[in-house]
Amino acid sequence: MNLADAKYLEAGKDAAMQVAAMKPVALDKDDVPQDIISKEIEIGKEIARNEGKPEDMLEKIAIGKLNKFFKDNTLLNQIFVKDGKISVAEYLKTKNPELTATGFKHVKLG
Repeated sequence: MNLADAKYLEAGKDAAMQVAAMKPVALDKDDVPQDIISKEIEIGKEIARNEGKPEDMLEKIAIGKLNKFFKDNTLLNQIFVKDGKISVAEYLKTKNPELTATGFKHVKLG
C-alpha cells in the first residue's frame, strides 16, 4: 500500500468512526429530509415562545436553532471527534483538498 492509499484509508476509517459515534441524520444540510427540518423549526419556535421571545422574532430564532441542528447532526458539519477544533469536512480536506464524503450508511446490530 502506498502512502496516498494509507492516507485515504485512514480518512475513511475516521469518517466511519464519526458516523458510528455521532449518528448524523444526513451528510449535509441539503440532505436533511424536509419533515425533520419542519419539526426542528417548530421545536425552535416553541422553545423561543416559552422563553418569552416576541412572536415576530420566533422564525428568525428558530432558523438560528436549525443551523445549530445542522452543525450537530450532519456528518460534514459535525465537529470531528478526534480533533475538537475542526469539522469533518475540514478534516477530510487535510488529507486532500478535493476529498469529501458522498454518503454513508449507519448500521445497528441487535
